[in-house]
Amino acid sequence: MNDFLANGFMFVENPDDADILLVNTCGFIKDAKEESIGEILALAKKKTDPISKRKRLTPKKLLVFGCLSQRYSNELTKEIPEIDALWGVGQYNEIISYCRSLFDLQETGEVRHLSHLEISTMNDQSFKYIKIAEGCDKKCTFCTIPSIRGRFKSVPKDVILKEAEGFIKRGVKELILVAQDITDYGRDLREEGINLANLLSSLTALEGDFWIRLLYLYPTSINDELLDVIGKNDKICKYLDIPLQHSEDRLLRQMGRRGTKKEYIKLLRNIRRRIPGVALRTTFIIGFPSETEEEFQSLLDFLEEIRFERLGAFKYSKEEGTPAEKMEGHIPEKVKHRRYDELMRRQAAISFEKNRELIGKRFKALIDEIDGNILIGRLYSHAPEIDGVVIVNKDENRFDFPEKISISTGDFIEVEITEAYDYDLKGKIIN
Repeated sequence: MNDFLANGFMFVENPDDADILLVNTCGFIKDAKEESIGEILALAKKKTDPISKRKRLTPKKLLVFGCLSQRYSNELTKEIPEIDALWGVGQYNEIISYCRSLFDLQETGEVRHLSHLEISTMNDQSFKYIKIAEGCDKKCTFCTIPSIRGRFKSVPKDVILKEAEGFIKRGVKELILVAQDITDYGRDLREEGINLANLLSSLTALEGDFWIRLLYLYPTSINDELLDVIGKNDKICKYLDIPLQHSEDRLLRQMGRRGTKKEYIKLLRNIRRRIPGVALRTTFIIGFPSETEEEFQSLLDFLEEIRFERLGAFKYSKEEGTPAEKMEGHIPEKVKHRRYDELMRRQAAISFEKNRELIGKRFKALIDEIDGNILIGRLYSHAPEIDGVVIVNKDENRFDFPEKISISTGDFIEVEITEAYDYDLKGKIIN
């Protein structure tokens, strides 16, 4: 989305101030679809709001793109006529070209304003996402990604390095490598030696004060070469997001997932041995078709055995066109809710215990937000927008720092953890 900036556009936070309203949609799960449609409808009202029309030279435009619009373009056009244009996945050049044509920017050189729903593109963000691949070759029975985004396709290494260099020069302190499965990186490029470990080695060789976070590693594709690169390089966060989806072998086969419980336990123990202090995050699907109460209880036992630092869960929802949609034994919503609540209660207790173990320890923290004297930051063990935070009150440091403390968004500071909660931490600045 940064290409918009290079093409004469600037982003604004208030939709009322925008000429163009952009919505990036998701169409993978029911909740994400509903959220996307809700945002589209909310911005559609902005188009017709008399207040929003005041002092405007041109009418607002509502543009929708991403997975939902690729999958349901006809339905969206019919049901929400306020939408001016639709695009599917990866059509950024077409979107920019359309936006330029609306205002004839080539002739006027005007700066136009866009409001959008992607926080990662805000100019003052301390972190940026770098997509290193698109699509997926796995065949999970619950997932629509391959049918929407196509086969796995790695982004060329030089393109990734150039994007990373640009972010670093602009002061971004956290680069988040993301794809449906980053462990597959390079397998389709047919270039000898190009894989995720090699990419990480090249990224960490870039000059600058930054760290790298890895999101979405497929469990059976993680090898010792990759773990050694992560463990030995201080620029890589000791944080691995490995969606396991479940622990029980029968359900893993039903889901089309590779690996077994025994293999997962061996892998996770190996990771903790090779990377001391690593924060492990995973995701589970609760209430997959035919999940028994015994299998769910075994999942809880697995949770207690591994004791993940971070965990997310989804209640299974039917997705059109997937094999799981046609499976027998769909679980009642009431049962799914009960199981989900029980799982998250267990994880909250584990998270609290692990956070308490951090009290008195010192860590590097990245500051994301500043509200008066309150600093909100993250440790290496906190991914933005999904994990907890560390909260620091500058006033509580006034006796340690008689001089004024000057800290900005995007700064790294050292903190000592003083209090622990279920997911968040409280700390103080260390000189």
